[in-house]
Amino acid sequence: MIPPTNSLDRAKALLQGMKGVLRTRDILRLRIHPRTLYALRDSGAVEQVSRGVYRTASAEPLANPDLCTVAARAPKGVVCLISALAFHEMTTQIPHQVWLALERGSRPPKISHPPLRVLWFTGPAFTEGIENHTIDGVTVRIYSPEKTLADCFKYRRKIGIDVAVEALRLYRRNRKPDVKGVLHLARICRVERVMRPYLESLL
Repeated sequence: MIPPTNSLDRAKALLQGMKGVLRTRDILRLRIHPRTLYALRDSGAVEQVSRGVYRTASAEPLANPDLCTVAARAPKGVVCLISALAFHEMTTQIPHQVWLALERGSRPPKISHPPLRVLWFTGPAFTEGIENHTIDGVTVRIYSPEKTLADCFKYRRKIGIDVAVEALRLYRRNRKPDVKGVLHLARICRVERVMRPYLESLL
């Protein structure tokens, strides 16, 4: 059944002022019936970015649709490793998937797109070094440059030691290094002894 025209017009007006991406639950909170949402999608007024994630067709193109989609579906997750390096401009790698840290015991989100690489962190290794960045109207949790460096050395066998060393070199070149901050987070991630020689030679 096609929703009445006034329902579609009301829904369009409500969604018009929304920036970035919206989850289905956010749209339902606006008292927009699922049938109306699907009618808007089918008419092209609303685009489905991923499963359960939408945006208005008239909105400006997303600067980083992958991070926005993952943040909308997994708001408690934290962008990490290669994806965080790319965000902080600390790598020449091009991420072909979104690297996401979740607290151990959490259920990973069911996302068909973009591809997702999930790692489980515990305790301070999960909670320390989180920054909140607003991207396309969506709050995206991303590990700080210093925490990302520590993570890269911790997971050097997954991403390659060359990626971790390059990140450290670009960190030094592009910003004022916070050596104490890096060492603090290296201790939390239990890689201080591994990182020290690289820090002493590069910083």
